[in-house]
Amino acid sequence: MKKNELPRGLRYKNPLNIRRSSDVFQGEVNPSRDKEFKQFKTIAYGYRAGFKILSNYYRIYKLTTIRKMISRWAPENENNTSAYVSLVSSYAGIGPDDQISFDREQMIRVVAGMSKVENGREADMPDVIAGWNLL
Repeated sequence: MKKNELPRGLRYKNPLNIRRSSDVFQGEVNPSRDKEFKQFKTIAYGYRAGFKILSNYYRIYKLTTIRKMISRWAPENENNTSAYVSLVSSYAGIGPDDQISFDREQMIRVVAGMSKVENGREADMPDVIAGWNLL
């Protein structure tokens, strides 16, 4: 597959499709070539940014379930949030309303599931793990 045929999130090394904002992440390309979404130097940095945002959801906002996290990440006004929750929950093997502990094993599965929803294809697990390892 040619590079320009890759899903937008993979082309810009932003596998969770993080929108542009004033927040600056390690490994971010600034300015992004995409008008709406951030761009990263490597896919691992893109995953790292996703882990950092979800960590804030967990620590600061006390969003301790997949349903709570995804409802903030992908709100109903822009997404089919219930389908997103269901797909990530199934992929991660964690109930949508089960408490998560934000540990390596759980969060790598959650983020890989989110990447699959965002890009329509399986995440490359070594890239997801590399993102976690950058934390």
